[in-house]
Amino acid sequence: MGLVAEAVHSGGGHVLGIIPRALIGKEKTGETIGELKIVADMHQRKAEMSRHSDCFIALPGGYGTLEELLEVITWAQLGIHDKPVGLLNVDGFYNYLLTFIEKAVDDGFIKPCQRNIFVSAPNAKEPVQKLEEYGPVQDEKN
Repeated sequence: MGLVAEAVHSGGGHVLGIIPRALIGKEKTGETIGELKIVADMHQRKAEMSRHSDCFIALPGGYGTLEELLEVITWAQLGIHDKPVGLLNVDGFYNYLLTFIEKAVDDGFIKPCQRNIFVSAPNAKEPVQKLEEYGPVQDEKN
């Protein structure tokens, strides 16, 4: 995330890092670029990230990235937000997740229209274009 923060900051964008107090010293944060906000816990972190974000883009990552990605997708599914969600699928990193989602749609656990809650792309330029064109998914009425 440091490289992303540096690029955004160099391009004149606002950088806001939000970290729970318990993770200070445990998470690799490097040099602070932009604003750093310390919050009480992960729930407050996600609420603050949602409040301050225009969209969400998941880069390849681990459990925390996956959990946060699925939460913002779920929030969109439930109508809690209508912000675009993007998945940067570098070198096919998220191919198995995308296959899982297709399986869940095929088996009736996710509505077909909801497969479009997020956009996926293999490079950084494509998801930005897709996110700019994004329109909230309208739930199909039965």
